[in-house]
Amino acid sequence: MKVTTAALPLLPLCQRLLPDLPGLPNIPGLTELTSLPGRLTGLSMTLLKASALEVAILAGHLLLYPSGIIQERRPAPPLPRAGLEASEPDPPTCRLPAPANTPVVLLHGFIDNRSVFLLLRRSLAQHGRHQVDSLNYSPLTCDIRTAAELLGRHVEEICERTGSERVDVVGHSLGGLIARYYVQRLGGDRRVRTLVTLGTPHSGTRVMPLADAHPIVRQMRPGSAVIEELSRPTPGCRTQFVSFWSDLDQVMDPLETACLDHPDLIVQNVRVSGVGHLALPVHPAVATGIRQALDTVEAEAGPVAEGRAGSGGRAGGLTVA
Repeated sequence: MKVTTAALPLLPLCQRLLPDLPGLPNIPGLTELTSLPGRLTGLSMTLLKASALEVAILAGHLLLYPSGIIQERRPAPPLPRAGLEASEPDPPTCRLPAPANTPVVLLHGFIDNRSVFLLLRRSLAQHGRHQVDSLNYSPLTCDIRTAAELLGRHVEEICERTGSERVDVVGHSLGGLIARYYVQRLGGDRRVRTLVTLGTPHSGTRVMPLADAHPIVRQMRPGSAVIEELSRPTPGCRTQFVSFWSDLDQVMDPLETACLDHPDLIVQNVRVSGVGHLALPVHPAVATGIRQALDTVEAEAGPVAEGRAGSGGRAGGLTVA
């Protein structure tokens, strides 16, 4: 009996780790806990695999990081037509016909660069999406609002260059929060058709309290001015949101902060099981889910959006491990 009583404070933790475990409150004998050791062993193996994958991805990313420091090259503007004098103005340029697929903009996370999207870009290209742009913002950026304005100018340039009226955006971690600010607060819903976020702290994260020295980290905290702005009403927002969140994301505290919950937004939250924060923009199974999200024109259609809910439904899931 003393052992049973001592175990009571651990029951909420067991319920969170093992949500499918029935009837934990039946204390006498705790017969329902007979399978707990096996399940905890399975959980430990999943954590071990995810941690090993995170270490491998981090090592690979450190090697690739220098290749992504320089901003992506843009197509050169057309040369003046032969026969025109230097003093003569160039004839008005014609807009290109709209691409078959909506252009995609990739936006990296905190202290990162476009190299994190190497495998995702390759996956998108292999499945017919060749209009893919990556935007680097400086690691010295101290304001999400400033980065969102930069994203807005970048999106306008892409629309002008490609002839497309709208783009899709995929944002990892902080990148998703920057894109969301652009959509909700700077009128970006006019340009962004679908915003896919990967491990983005939509409600703020409490992880790494010592990092508060950086202003942009403080803006990612629960209750910050930026998080409060994003929680305000956004009636008529035209962008559809797909938020991928991992149950093993070590950067999200609490885990559910990566779920987007807003009554005015068309949202689908997709739970990813078996990978950590760094694996979200890298893992091929997640890339498949991203492609499905981008190929979904209407929020009700496609396998990712089954169970759509305007207030941020959590139907749908993706098991990686």
